Amino acid sequence: MPLNLINGAKRPISFLMLMMFIAVLLLQGCASNSYIVLLENPDGRTGEVVIKGDKGEQAIKTAGHGALLDGSEAPAAIDQEKIKEDFGDAMAARPKIPRHYLIYFQVDTMLTHESELLLSEIIAEATKWPAVDISVLGHTDTLGKAEVNEELALVRATLVAEMLKQKGLKYNSLTVESHGERNLLVLTPDEVLEPRNRRVEVSIR
Repeated sequence: MPLNLINGAKRPISFLMLMMFIAVLLLQGCASNSYIVLLENPDGRTGEVVIKGDKGEQAIKTAGHGALLDGSEAPAAIDQEKIKEDFGDAMAARPKIPRHYLIYFQVDTMLTHESELLLSEIIAEATKWPAVDISVLGHTDTLGKAEVNEELALVRATLVAEMLKQKGLKYNSLTVESHGERNLLVLTPDEVLEPRNRRVEVSIR
């Protein structure tokens, strides 16, 4: 009986986790078949899980690979259908990972063409959440006075929020804020034009 699956993370299985595992094993009575599978994170990255068992220590570094909980065998690829069969309920019960999108501007409040297309993707993602909370944060580069940039960032964030609503965005809550030039994506001195800092960050959670 399979026991657990873990998203990409670089950490050994803790004592507390092992105690929870043992409780399940004793209940199910099938310790010899219990194994762990490493999954890919939503952003495409994969971490590492180290299993320290009674029969050895194994490091799982590849998504879709698994190893027995006792550490007796080297990690091996697990068939995707097997993963769904064994861990389907656990995967369905996991909380959704917040999604973040960056909307860029050519100048002032004019979105780039790529960012305009991204709005539809944001709408589509939001529909997958049962009760979605949206935050829209406006940013600027360091060109100009800080107080003016604070206002410009708010205008940008408000514009994006309104565009999303006009396109049919449904939400539980929506917050719109300005960070002005205070949280630069690319660090620059004052009075520097930087396209990557002229942005609005939309977060879905």
